[in-house]
Amino acid sequence: MSPTPQGGAGHGTARAGEQLVSIGSVLGRLRDEFPEVTISKIRFLEAEGLVEPRRTPSGYRKFSPEDVERLALVLRMQRDHYLPLKVIKEHLEALGRGERVALPGPQRDRDDDWPAPAVAAAEEPTAARVGRAELLAALGVAERELAEWESYGLVAAGPDGAYDADSVAVARLVADLGRFGLEPRHLRVMKAAAEREAGLVEQVVAPLRRHRNPQTRAHAEATTRELAGLSVRLHAALVKTALSGQSH
Repeated sequence: MSPTPQGGAGHGTARAGEQLVSIGSVLGRLRDEFPEVTISKIRFLEAEGLVEPRRTPSGYRKFSPEDVERLALVLRMQRDHYLPLKVIKEHLEALGRGERVALPGPQRDRDDDWPAPAVAAAEEPTAARVGRAELLAALGVAERELAEWESYGLVAAGPDGAYDADSVAVARLVADLGRFGLEPRHLRVMKAAAEREAGLVEQVVAPLRRHRNPQTRAHAEATTRELAGLSVRLHAALVKTALSGQSH
């Protein structure tokens, strides 16, 4: 499916003869590839300016085929590349200007179907902080689900009540695991393991952080990112090895 560079192709009101469909029809078309998508998610993407459907004189949303393609492209970028909406919007705007856009490779291992280890968060493009309602709409989950994740310490808002890019990434992964029947109580062991790994990294870099030399302190941050990446890769390899051993 080719990307549509126009900003949703949906400015103005619906005109007679156009092949426009309702938001419910859009949902039906997208759910074959994106079973988790909801009407709230589509409305959220519209509010973020990623698609601009036309409106009937009575105010109902009407989506063109280009709008549906654009929504699919946005959802694909989120699913396959884990890009925040701000970066996705920049890619779409570049396409609209006729520029060639290179996306990061899909998060898959080259040799098999195992997920490729994510790079350290500091190396990823970051999205602006999002509010609670925005996070719920983006993930398509209910308030009670988010509250449960928070009660287990899996996701936490900042002092201002907003969620940063790391928290959004965690929430998305928790939601994905939930579709396989893994509940927050099952994920406590993963959180505990992550905290222990973070503690090990901190032991290594703590002396560097306390150094008087600014270059040494800067090196501490680079070392933190490298160790975090290695830790994620080791964790993925150990899980893969453990599962391979159980299959024999």
